[in-house]
Amino acid sequence: MSELSKRSTVYFEEDIHKALRLRAASTQESVSKFVNDAVRIALREDREDFDSFLQRKDEETLSYEELLEDLKLHGKI
Repeated sequence: MSELSKRSTVYFEEDIHKALRLRAASTQESVSKFVNDAVRIALREDREDFDSFLQRKDEETLSYEELLEDLKLHGKI
């Protein structure tokens, strides 16, 4: 761990904790590294989702009924 690491207590369900330990052992990585990597990926995905939302926020919206009508008009349903 780097000297900038912060300590936190996280409670896992028993089966998840077992899977984490097995994964860590099989990859020769620590549980902490595996959890940090997973959280980093989840946060990156959230950021990408938010960026996509910002790019599309000014697009015209359709009601569900309008969407169905458009799909019918174009032979998609």
